[in-house]
Amino acid sequence: MRQSELLVPTLREAPAEADAAGHRLLLRSGMIRQLAAGIYSYLPLGRRVLLNVERIVREEMDRAGCQEVLLPIMQPAELWEESGRYTQYGPELMRLKDRHTRQFALGPTHEEVVTALARDEVNSYRKLPFTLYQIGTKFRDERRPRFGLLRGREFIMKDAYSFAADWDELDRTYQAMNSAYCRILERCGLNYLRVEADAGTIGGQGETHEFMALADVGEDTIVTCKQCGYAANLEKAAFQSSLSAEHMEEKEEREAGEVSEVLRIATPDVRTIAELSSFLNKKPEHMIKTLLYLADGELVAALVRGDHELNEIALKQVLGAEELVLADEAALASHSQLAVGYLGPVGLGLRIIVDVDVAAMQQAITGANEAGMHLSGVRPGIDFALDRVERIRFAAEGDRCVACGEPLVFTKGIEVGHIFKLGTKYSDAMGAAFLDRNGRQCAPVMGCYGIGVSRLVAAIAEQHATETGIRWPASVAPYDVHLIPVSWKDEQQQKLVLELEQQLLDRGLRVLVDDRHERPGVKFKDAELIGLPVHIVVGRGAAEAKVELGSHQLALSGETSRIQLTAQEAITYVMEQIQHR
Repeated sequence: MRQSELLVPTLREAPAEADAAGHRLLLRSGMIRQLAAGIYSYLPLGRRVLLNVERIVREEMDRAGCQEVLLPIMQPAELWEESGRYTQYGPELMRLKDRHTRQFALGPTHEEVVTALARDEVNSYRKLPFTLYQIGTKFRDERRPRFGLLRGREFIMKDAYSFAADWDELDRTYQAMNSAYCRILERCGLNYLRVEADAGTIGGQGETHEFMALADVGEDTIVTCKQCGYAANLEKAAFQSSLSAEHMEEKEEREAGEVSEVLRIATPDVRTIAELSSFLNKKPEHMIKTLLYLADGELVAALVRGDHELNEIALKQVLGAEELVLADEAALASHSQLAVGYLGPVGLGLRIIVDVDVAAMQQAITGANEAGMHLSGVRPGIDFALDRVERIRFAAEGDRCVACGEPLVFTKGIEVGHIFKLGTKYSDAMGAAFLDRNGRQCAPVMGCYGIGVSRLVAAIAEQHATETGIRWPASVAPYDVHLIPVSWKDEQQQKLVLELEQQLLDRGLRVLVDDRHERPGVKFKDAELIGLPVHIVVGRGAAEAKVELGSHQLALSGETSRIQLTAQEAITYVMEQIQHR
């Protein structure tokens, strides 16, 4: 390909809104352009990277025995109503009406569509098991699109769905997909972790795991143990409280009859834990945070220590609620006795879920349910009841592994894949059934498996970003070799470049030739931005068939950025480096 004919609008500076290294470089290297918030166009180089990632995903899905289909993006709302997700999914589901006012949704995922397909086409165990997959565009109306392709409103995803006669068949498919995902991420050159996860709005009746590409800009927190290898998303992480032994001693003292007096403290205009900590010169761990939620319409209170964060997913599971939202002013309008900013469990008059670490406190500072007032010396279990004690907070620094007791480590990651055991959640709800070997009607046991194809591109760019460009792994790079003549006008340089190009093409490689009439410095900077695995510079040595060769491998070695080779030695080197074919 001639670079003079290629649409590669490189930028010297990235737009101000680009807030991640990979995003900035994708824009600067002319691979993507933003059309609207969370919506991007792929330019020629970016499209080639995307297609290479799709190729890897497709090869591994086929290798795992999956069958490719293409399902409709526009989905009838009644299918989502059958599954119960039309209202549950929330505002992220893009809804629309056709000219007949029939309601539709733009698919963020395809559980309903594929279950309806199986319901109509699969009626016998002889047709099971099977797994269908597709690669296509998905839509989610993200409240705050950010980091370019990492969190968009329109994106490319591979979603797969398995149907099995029983849980043993599902287990085998789940493990096959797990292995396929590991191979995909390894072939894409990603540093990743497989972690325990929550099923979220997809739901299900079995285990679920996420695949996290490690990156500082990741919006997910990963909790790991370096000793035993335990790994989980923060929302799912189990842990031993770091202060449990100390709090158990406090609890024993309390139960032995030690008495403290509950005191009222005037705290005008002090509403947050941080403000209270500063005002009283007390650590947040000595305070109780009282949060009010609407759980399926019922107002409930949740208590966590002042230095901890409440895990809404854990609270939702404890309550068995379909919908859980933090109570706003409108929800509290009919509860005039509740003073927002001064809430506390003493005399609250609501159902209270108490975190384990709160129950272990000897005494604490809480809101007094009166504007401008707090209470000190409040004793959990004495001054307010411990009717429901559960683990409802996130793990925190200092907590320990439940498996081996070693300190947990917190890192950031980008969720690039997620696999679920759905069980019969969707097949039951939508009436999908088959006859088993004994002629009994059964619901197929399902699994679903998603991987963000466009998000993989962003994650690769993030992990392989440098100050000057992206070092694309050979498996996904838009071209294999960048041929750069110092002067395209020089006949000897042009002749050698064309000879090298033909020999590389004959060997099945993809070649980009910078035939532009630009200064060498401009060409070299653009080459760094584009980031092909190997670049060959043809200059003064052209008459003797000598070139300068640079590669990601050389850059990583740190010894030299370029080496002097003959043209034939350069071809040999390239063939040794580019092995993804």
